[in-house]
Amino acid sequence: MTSSQGLDGVSTIEKIKEKDTSPVLTEPSPPDAGSDIRYVYLTFKRAVPTPNIEQNSQSQPPPSPPDLSHYINPTTYPAHRKNLLLVICCFATFCTAYAAGSYSPAVSLMVVDLHAPSAIAVTGGVSTFCLGFALAPMFLAPFSEINGRYPVFLVSGLIFVIFHAVCGVVTSLAGMLVARVFVGVGGSVFSTMIGGVIADLYDASDRNTPMAVYSGFVLMGTGAGPLISSVISHRLAGKGGSGAGAAWRWVFWHQVIMSAVLMVVLVLFFKESRASVLLSRKAKALNKWYEQLEQAGYYGVWVEEEQPTPPRPGESDQTLTDEITQVGGSSDKEKGQTPNASRRVSSASAFQLQRIRWVVKEDEERTTLTKMISISLYRPFHLLCTEPVVFFFSIWVAFAWGVLYLTFSSVPLVFARVHGWDLEKAGRIFAAIMIGGALGTVVGILQEHILHHPRWQPTAENDADQSWFWSLLRRRFPVTVPEARLYGTCLSAILLPVGLFIFGFTSKPDIHWIAPAIGICLATMGIYSVYLATFNYLADTYHKYASSALAAQSFCRNVLGGVFPLVTGYLFTNLGKARAGALLGGVAIGLTAVPWVLVFFGEKIRGRSPFASELMKGS
Repeated sequence: MTSSQGLDGVSTIEKIKEKDTSPVLTEPSPPDAGSDIRYVYLTFKRAVPTPNIEQNSQSQPPPSPPDLSHYINPTTYPAHRKNLLLVICCFATFCTAYAAGSYSPAVSLMVVDLHAPSAIAVTGGVSTFCLGFALAPMFLAPFSEINGRYPVFLVSGLIFVIFHAVCGVVTSLAGMLVARVFVGVGGSVFSTMIGGVIADLYDASDRNTPMAVYSGFVLMGTGAGPLISSVISHRLAGKGGSGAGAAWRWVFWHQVIMSAVLMVVLVLFFKESRASVLLSRKAKALNKWYEQLEQAGYYGVWVEEEQPTPPRPGESDQTLTDEITQVGGSSDKEKGQTPNASRRVSSASAFQLQRIRWVVKEDEERTTLTKMISISLYRPFHLLCTEPVVFFFSIWVAFAWGVLYLTFSSVPLVFARVHGWDLEKAGRIFAAIMIGGALGTVVGILQEHILHHPRWQPTAENDADQSWFWSLLRRRFPVTVPEARLYGTCLSAILLPVGLFIFGFTSKPDIHWIAPAIGICLATMGIYSVYLATFNYLADTYHKYASSALAAQSFCRNVLGGVFPLVTGYLFTNLGKARAGALLGGVAIGLTAVPWVLVFFGEKIRGRSPFASELMKGS
């Protein structure tokens, strides 16, 4: 780096003596230990100035500079590094979703071994898992903002491994229910915060494909869990244990092995992705280096200073000193500081030596940890109660998630009663969920590619050969609004009620088993579209409030997901398979109106929102 690389173009803060109110552009002599220190905001785009390493006449060499390659903007990571992090995130998400679904097939065995009063009581382990899954992110999210994703992932992963092992050794139902809470706490980070990691790595225009892949792994893990667990529970029942229920322990032990592998991968290959944390670490590394340079006698860095133009007629120099930028949050900075130069500058510039220290704006804007946790707990529910968009999206995705969790109990129940299948054979039907998740991923990626069709873009309006079809799409369905994320969902979400109707009305002995399996696959594709649309639309609409909006839907989604398995038996026993499917399908049809309403009235609804309208005005 040469001395021509300066700090121009970004506002800075200069410490000057309180009695001096005029801008100071140069110092008559090189800086020393008594010179003032400027506190400068550091950004990824700002070039680091060259330090003064020639003024020291002593023989002591200057200290080596820090390696700043670890502190680059995550959005500029090379493609192979982004892909590696995405693979790790998808594997972590798969393990979490796997843990949610693998519990149910072993319920009947746990009833025997834990001396539980009923299967419903043991099924409560799904509910307590969802409880920990819903509440933990609201406490853990602020820690990731302060300390980064990496340490939170490691701590949560350790909890995930330990309490999976606890589930494998408990001897009471109470112990199992409590352990499942902490399994949910540990696993929640790998689901709710993965969206944040993807947002760290990709710009909004490039985010759909990685989000689609991540969402697909959520559903594929949800299907793989009960599929493998059914095989383990059926084949090992009564073997090598103290009773018929001993086999269920391997349902947890094989997950201990899998999650331990995940921990090793995280420790070795996962890199910090939160930009503000990396920037803060970069500032600390540079400041530490500057202190070492000064201790060795090398003071100052070469900063490019722009010369001010004379004041216009009728304007005093005081106008310049009124443009004050203040850095807060540090006790050794003076208040009421003046900028180093006028905003009106000429093309003339010069280099001078100055003592500086870097600060990060996000660090100064951050409140206390207690305040951050209170906001993290309060704001999601505030948005849920005051924002219609957040409320209806939360209800919609919560119902879809409840249907997904309902399959944990309904699939073995229905196929055992209708077709007389054993646990392992019925468990194979969960492959339909995995297939639905994979197909949904393909559809989700294709929808995004269609939105980028060149004839659909606003720039195509001047094309003379444009057809009425594309003109209508550009006029009625523009691709530049957040509602563009919902165009495909308006159609694909219909697969949820269609799949539920097929599953309910074809679960009969005289109809081939493939028919209800197809219904499950289609319903899963519908669930996927709801899940992906919720993440994308809330993120695009609420921006800096997106984490709170997503936390609100996540809470509702996991609460309803924990309740549905408890009522599955009563629902399908009392109403019957056809009526239960019709009831669920009818509710799903009503909720498919959510994206249609937003497509046609989304701009008006966002205009009435104090959160979304604030962002619209700011943009």
